[in-house]
Amino acid sequence: MNEFLNAGREISLSGTWKVLKADEDARRLIADPELDDKDWLDIKVPGLWRSCNQLSDADSVLYRRHFELDQLPQGNRRWLVIDGLCYQGDVWFDGAYLGDTEGYFVEHNFEITQATTLPNKHLLAIEANCETPSDRTNKRNITGVLQHSDSLNQDLNPGGLWRDIRIEETGPIRIDDLRVLVLEADDDRAIIRIGGVLDSAATANVEVLTTVTNTHSIEHSQEMVLARGRNEIEWHVAVEKPDLWWPFSLGAQPLYEVQVAVKFNQKASDTRSRRTGLRSFELKNWIASVNGEQIFLKGTNFGPGNADLSAITQDDYRRDLTLAKNAGLDLVRVHGHVAHPDLYAEADKLGILIFQDFPLQWSYSRSIRTQAARQATALVHQYGHHPSIVLWNSHNEPYHSDRSARHHKNLEGISTYGPLASLSHQIPSWNRSILDRSVKRSFDKADPTRPAIAHSGVAPHLPQLDGTDSHLWFGWRHGKVSDLKVLASRLPRLLRFVSEFGAQSVPHDDHVATVCEAPNFPQINLQALSEDLGAELELINRYAPLDGSTTWEAWVDSTQTRQAHLVRHTIEVLRTLKYKPTGGFCQFLFADALPYVSCAVLDHRRKPKIAWDALSAANRPVIVVADLHKDEIPIGTNQCAIHVVSDLRTPIKKATLFVEWHAPGMDVERWSFTGGFEPDSVTKIAKTFLVTKNPGIATLALELRGSDIHAINNYQIKVC
Repeated sequence: MNEFLNAGREISLSGTWKVLKADEDARRLIADPELDDKDWLDIKVPGLWRSCNQLSDADSVLYRRHFELDQLPQGNRRWLVIDGLCYQGDVWFDGAYLGDTEGYFVEHNFEITQATTLPNKHLLAIEANCETPSDRTNKRNITGVLQHSDSLNQDLNPGGLWRDIRIEETGPIRIDDLRVLVLEADDDRAIIRIGGVLDSAATANVEVLTTVTNTHSIEHSQEMVLARGRNEIEWHVAVEKPDLWWPFSLGAQPLYEVQVAVKFNQKASDTRSRRTGLRSFELKNWIASVNGEQIFLKGTNFGPGNADLSAITQDDYRRDLTLAKNAGLDLVRVHGHVAHPDLYAEADKLGILIFQDFPLQWSYSRSIRTQAARQATALVHQYGHHPSIVLWNSHNEPYHSDRSARHHKNLEGISTYGPLASLSHQIPSWNRSILDRSVKRSFDKADPTRPAIAHSGVAPHLPQLDGTDSHLWFGWRHGKVSDLKVLASRLPRLLRFVSEFGAQSVPHDDHVATVCEAPNFPQINLQALSEDLGAELELINRYAPLDGSTTWEAWVDSTQTRQAHLVRHTIEVLRTLKYKPTGGFCQFLFADALPYVSCAVLDHRRKPKIAWDALSAANRPVIVVADLHKDEIPIGTNQCAIHVVSDLRTPIKKATLFVEWHAPGMDVERWSFTGGFEPDSVTKIAKTFLVTKNPGIATLALELRGSDIHAINNYQIKVC
């Protein structure tokens, strides 16, 4: 028996490919090895085809790659592996059709053993399709925000070979679709469920050896008989006294390497591995617990970090996650897309929790139901080993929507509750009632270890009056920030978890200024600001009117100041409602992918807007908060409660709160309160009476001092 030489070897096909915009004549010849393609364009893979100016308007592109392979050792097998093709593909090898692909994040493989047995030159040809939707209320591509978003230029086609393409060599048995899930974990024991497919070239007796390694190794061996073809297998491995994985605010992030090898005649035929963390996660009424420890989730929404997914590096993901961690955030919602695996690997190492969206945004065609369910299963199989991922979401806002539907003109007349009162949230629809439930069933079946929700942003509706997480744009698209407290008392279910809130602002960016013709301020190019850069002009002008500023720079600052005000006060309100009823939140949005007008608190260069400091301050482990979230208060006596919010895991034994109130035309009033505070708590210290006699601007200064604690907060409010 041969030694399975080169088994496990990989040959990357990344690099320079030939590419041509598809037409009927070229399609007929794409797979012909004799075709002279020297006049085709050169393109880099991984990459998107729009990187070539000549292909910027293409919906279908032809790729060809010539390469050589040496002789395949007897008994070995070869496979073509495509990690990421957006969105659909047809694949030929040496003129023979291998099959098709669908799903931009779904990994595909095809056996090419017979065609590569002898040393030879080879041709890989791929037709890649990513159709621009003609009707965005009836989409067919499962690409989420990549093709339909109010925070990205949705005219930028994401089509291309955006991840690696390679040749893999194995022995006669290949391990395919390796899956690792941690079924349970506590201080005494963890149970790991491992599954996959053993693709065997013949009937065979094999040994499957599993090794789980951290500071020491655990080995598990089993023998089995395989039939020729694909054999589905599953087994469990127990780890005694495991080192538990924690989010960074609660503990360390030890990771275990799970390696699976299949041996045939005592020789390794194939080996695969996954890195995982041993932890448990529960979500009850939107209150989260990790390893039995309750945690209030402070989060943000990550859109794609770059308009070109293939251009995002592992360092980019590490940078963004580290910035989020430094801002006091322990949760990231990967909004409306699936990122490169590097994002999740970095989140595992940094202890950041992931709220993962399936890439469905707004409404879709009925034809995608089966494909969506299949891709949801693939998402679990490919990414389920990451301990950072704690929640699957099937669909973001499953409503009929085009970009213009997000504009304020569609929300007029609903001043307080905005779209929460819309009939579209109450009437059953195919997307919400059928598609989303199908996707959720796929998540539930493939992954019993994590909660899955059918959709995000669905308000309570009949008959069960339940709903999911909430998108509450108070102070921006409807109502005021102070309405959050009112809503909490009337419909507490709506504040269990708020996964979107915020406001747009304009970045200090040269490209944005040029496109908007900033030197002509205030006669700027409003059409470009809205159509090219995504600004919701009705709302921006309501809160930061152009005629209220004298220069472009001052106006940009006014939009950012409004955004900072809203982000800060929304988070303060939600943190004072910790666990009663709020389990956490995700601010929208973290960072831009390109120069744009969006809700991001960092621009595309990661230059902070004014709201960045507000976000960071509001998420410190200990904050002191006054219920002073209105834009103005009347002359007279106004009640104001003051709270200390602590996310610390240890008590604050003694600290003093100093309060200073300065109203127009009145002497400064000062109070102080001393006491201790429980861990992970909200403590209402006092209900203070703020007296005003004259109109103007009043200030309230708060300072909490203890042996290891120092928290400050300041408020300015209009008196009228």
